[in-house]
Amino acid sequence: MKARRGLKPQTSVNLVPMIDVVFQLVIFFMVSTTFKVVPGIELDLPASKTAEPVALTPLVLSIGDRDEIYVNEREVTIGGLDAAVRENIGAEAPAEHPVVIEGDASVPYDLMIDVLDVLRVLGFQNMSLRTRDSNAPLPGRS
Repeated sequence: MKARRGLKPQTSVNLVPMIDVVFQLVIFFMVSTTFKVVPGIELDLPASKTAEPVALTPLVLSIGDRDEIYVNEREVTIGGLDAAVRENIGAEAPAEHPVVIEGDASVPYDLMIDVLDVLRVLGFQNMSLRTRDSNAPLPGRS
């Protein structure tokens, strides 16, 4: 019978727990991250004391000025607004489709009326104007 002289320790690095932790972190950050649906234009929303939170809908109109009207991420002109909105909602009934309109504080009143007229002619009834809370600080200012 042969006697063993001693056991040699086997050393190895087990990467499975580290990979599990990194995977869990990736999933956490993916789930907790919010994405903006609206284009990345800078808007100074008008203030309102009665501002209420508005849920983002599939149809968001952003108005910077006459040359800067967006249907979600797509830039359009006031003349092409109706076609872009029709394309965006597809076969859905406009009366049941909510629309969020966000316009810069400097947008001319007649332009807002023009946008609302286009939406009314298409048959939209559920339209919300997005504002900021008057007690909230302006973006970029503390």
